[in-house]
Amino acid sequence: RRRYRRDSEAYRCEERSPSFAEDFYPSRPRHWRRSRGREQHRPRKHQHYCRKRRSRSCSSASSRSQQSSKRSRSVEDDKEGHLVCRIGDWLQERYEIVGSLGEGTFGKVVECVDHARGKSQVALKIIKNVGKYREAARLEINVLKKIKEKDKDNKFLCVLMSDWFNFHGHMCIAFELLGKNTFEFLKENNFQPYPLPQIRHMAYQLCHALRFLHDNQLTHTDLKPENILFVNSDFDTLYNEKKSCEEKSIRNTSIRVADFGSATFDHEHHTTIVATRHYRPPEVILELGWAQPCDVWSTGCILFEYYRGFTLFQTHENREHLVMMEKILGPIPSHMIHKTRKQKYFHNGNLVWDENTSDGRYVQENCKPLR
Repeated sequence: RRRYRRDSEAYRCEERSPSFAEDFYPSRPRHWRRSRGREQHRPRKHQHYCRKRRSRSCSSASSRSQQSSKRSRSVEDDKEGHLVCRIGDWLQERYEIVGSLGEGTFGKVVECVDHARGKSQVALKIIKNVGKYREAARLEINVLKKIKEKDKDNKFLCVLMSDWFNFHGHMCIAFELLGKNTFEFLKENNFQPYPLPQIRHMAYQLCHALRFLHDNQLTHTDLKPENILFVNSDFDTLYNEKKSCEEKSIRNTSIRVADFGSATFDHEHHTTIVATRHYRPPEVILELGWAQPCDVWSTGCILFEYYRGFTLFQTHENREHLVMMEKILGPIPSHMIHKTRKQKYFHNGNLVWDENTSDGRYVQENCKPLR
């Protein structure tokens, strides 16, 4: 298979507005870093922490939706806008930082003890003190509020926000502490596919969550294995005699759907490009508009990846992506071809594609019909 980085490089090149879809949701191991590499994994630079201190909060419940104008002398940002913090610091006189979970485009995530709720463990996402990221965080908070309002008992398996606040310009969102995401577990298991009974259980839960979202006029728009988390990622190590190797087997396949930074209500403006490349449906590529079926397409791609251990569509280019779809699933419907403004991909109703190029030969050799 091709060696592609699972990043949002192509996604960003398509002038997509910033959202949390390119960020990450944390998992339990303190020093785990999310990597989107399929075979290549580049190390992420760690933030260097400054002197130990106990930070004072300037936010209150009555003003949490407004950015604090006063900043304590003990509060400091680095040059990229990250909050400088270290183990032992406190936020809101409530959250004690006990570990680092990772760092991403939009901010960092730390493991905290919530002293207001029986010293429970939480994952606290701390957004950069940058206007566009702060606004994106507010949008995600609005979605998470609606989810919590409609599903107080967490019956529909979407990650729940337990608290949020503005800490000196840094929007902070507290979540339940969960396990690894399903891609990270797959990667650490050398991309050995999940067993079919486990896939069935995860598929049922994912469809259950999607039905809840869609019934409430909400489309996730960025479903992918990275945004599906195990509640607990403890595992057993088993020996596979056929493959002569050890494999990890997840003990509990209970999951939560996470990362609602790109979620869109039916009545809201729908941006032209949504979804991470590998999970993007044809109507988005052809700019025909999209709705909740966008999530259904992504779900199909995810389940294939669980079953085979690699992505169904390994490409970063629109034309090649469409050709792969035709090779694997059959011809693109004629009504979609007639409606699209992207006629540069077609001639007389057929995709324009040179099978004699290296890319063309790759598609011919590796993309086989599913039927």
